[in-house]
Amino acid sequence: MSTPIIETTHLSKQYREKVAVSDLELRVDRGEIFGFLGPNGAGKTTTILMLLGLTEPTQGEASVCGFSPTRSPLEVKRRVGYLPENPGFYEDLSAAQNLTFIARLNRLSENVISERVDRVLEQVGLLGEGHRPVRQFSRGMKQRLGIAEVLVKEPEVIILDEPTLGIDPDGVTRILDLITGLSLEKNLTVLLCSHLLHQVQRICHRIGIIVSGKLVVQGTPDELGKAILEDCQWNFLLEVNGDRNQLAGALEGLPGVAECENRDKGWLLRCTEDVRPRLMQLIQQHGLDLLQLRSEDPTLEEIYLKYFREA
Repeated sequence: MSTPIIETTHLSKQYREKVAVSDLELRVDRGEIFGFLGPNGAGKTTTILMLLGLTEPTQGEASVCGFSPTRSPLEVKRRVGYLPENPGFYEDLSAAQNLTFIARLNRLSENVISERVDRVLEQVGLLGEGHRPVRQFSRGMKQRLGIAEVLVKEPEVIILDEPTLGIDPDGVTRILDLITGLSLEKNLTVLLCSHLLHQVQRICHRIGIIVSGKLVVQGTPDELGKAILEDCQWNFLLEVNGDRNQLAGALEGLPGVAECENRDKGWLLRCTEDVRPRLMQLIQQHGLDLLQLRSEDPTLEEIYLKYFREA
């Protein structure tokens, strides 16, 4: 097993009587996109602040890029880029001028700044817009410029807080494709905080769910999906053409079908065994036309709600 690029051990943070993060055991491997999920007030922001060295833990340890954020915060900041939910820019300056300013704050030498700024603008698809003042940018363009800002110092890890919130579908696709490309091409590690679960499921290799300051589960979506299925290891989406009412009762009594949930044109069947041959016989017996019969894995929303309710 490879050495994780982010790792916490019994990491906790308490503000007077309020426990914001409790005994956090988190592991993020190099090059992976890790989805960090949880409701408002769950402890995500506090965790990020501790990982960046912006607040000290009450107890426990964290390691980021091989350094302790508590003991070596500047080393961590050199290697980690952070994009908050609402990145701030100097609106009257151009995109290139904003990035140049950030590059100087990060103490890049003047002879590499111009080339670096052009390169990151090209990476995020804004090279042709670099001369425009930021006040003319859409929210999606500002979010991509924010990603360019964290890329200027060539970090090993980037932490993104709700990077697609309030962006139109085309802008969302651009940003998700950009995040995926950075992970693949640059072996960049991404810690992604988001409430938009379908987006997390689309691009994240693993996810962690934090509720009331406690990390209740972490793993791949497939691993977590199998865990919540318990004895119902087969899920099927069944859609038919014809009178569905005559089939509903028969489905509920079919051996191997544990649950039968109504959908628009059919049912979601949670099964303890592979019942597809029996389903085909049943449909033929009732003289119905089969529109669709496919395996249906649990969505990230189902996984999230399961662990959220149990926490």
